[in-house]
Amino acid sequence: MDAGRAALRLGGEAAQVADLVALAEVVAVERHGTTVCYADAARRRRLLELDRHGTLLLALRWHDTTLAEGRVRLSDGTWLRVEPQAETGEPWGRSDRLWHARTVADRGDALTHFEALDWAAVDRIPTLAEPARLPAGAGAAVLNAIASLARDQGRDSLRYGGPYPTEQLFTTLLDSFHYDTTRDDPLAAFSRGELAWRPAPHERVFTPEGACVYLRERVEKVVWRSRVYQRPNAQGIGRHAAYRVRDTGGRVVCSLWALGTAIEDTLELDEDGHVVKILEPPAQPAEHRALPPEVADGIGAIVAATSAPALGPALRAAARRLTLTWAPLHGELASMKGDAVRLSNRLRAVLAASPTSPSDAARRDAALATLTEVALLLGDTLRARAQAHVAALDENAQRALLETPPLPDPDTARAITAAVAALVTSE
Repeated sequence: MDAGRAALRLGGEAAQVADLVALAEVVAVERHGTTVCYADAARRRRLLELDRHGTLLLALRWHDTTLAEGRVRLSDGTWLRVEPQAETGEPWGRSDRLWHARTVADRGDALTHFEALDWAAVDRIPTLAEPARLPAGAGAAVLNAIASLARDQGRDSLRYGGPYPTEQLFTTLLDSFHYDTTRDDPLAAFSRGELAWRPAPHERVFTPEGACVYLRERVEKVVWRSRVYQRPNAQGIGRHAAYRVRDTGGRVVCSLWALGTAIEDTLELDEDGHVVKILEPPAQPAEHRALPPEVADGIGAIVAATSAPALGPALRAAARRLTLTWAPLHGELASMKGDAVRLSNRLRAVLAASPTSPSDAARRDAALATLTEVALLLGDTLRARAQAHVAALDENAQRALLETPPLPDPDTARAITAAVAALVTSE
């Protein structure tokens, strides 16, 4: 495919990137139909990416060997703009700035910054200042662009040596890199900055039905109606996937998954990521039923037990403010507005199908699994609220929390036990 045909496929966005199309000397088509336009045949300077339907995914403007600006489309159709070398100062010296824009032509709103890269010779995975300020999927989009450029440049591996080697960053990197095998636990090696990551970027396809499909060797992730469906494991690493991509009968199905089973299927694709069918859910109970406050307290206890100790008291307090209700939900397991949380009646039905005797240990186990599932669903939001609470404290109080974090709450086990009992009796 030549550059002229690539320009025709761009449709309404062609005017914004016409100069980039004119610079294209090489056009390549990747495994799943992504068209990549390069300038400078010798050095293969990546300019544009288009999916197999002609949707613009990435636009990079270069000044000789220096990146002048980068733009990458997010799964919701908005754009993330990279402004290289935009800031100077602590903690890294020069930083690249990120902006969020509605269209490829907009300047956008400033979000945060990250450790400046030499985009023509990518040599590391940079540290991001404020991950929480990014819209959903933005960090993964930038990392995939970095992986693509590193692969173009023949880089065998990159490392992350920043101060935030979190589990969330580790799982995000799995979407665009393969980690090298290690005798140690890979997450522990990553936390020490010792894990090498080989560039393995994914391709994305925006389907006519409105799904955004991520592919490498297979369909790995699907964004559908603002929900992110993913595989429950990647490169041998298990991860929580309440919104799950699974293979069945030669098809790829997006499902709500809880308590070891699919409780609602929402979208069916073929193995190449083409949408086959939008699945309509079966009827579900229409009633709303309030859950006892002990359930919210138990959720807070679980989230606090798996979070930074300094956040524990604020997490428990944030959870106690929640009001939980079983409700009819389509395409989601939980919805949260302010302190009001609605949980799917489908999840309740699976719980109710457990053994009928309230004293049965299996039933309590099912209630504990449900409680844990909900804690995983709400955990990120509760942690964000707890972090905001801590950030609002004065400097002395913050320092005290960090230097002498609270001991584990001795009430944790009691709170979880009471929540399990309340959940069993509320069915």
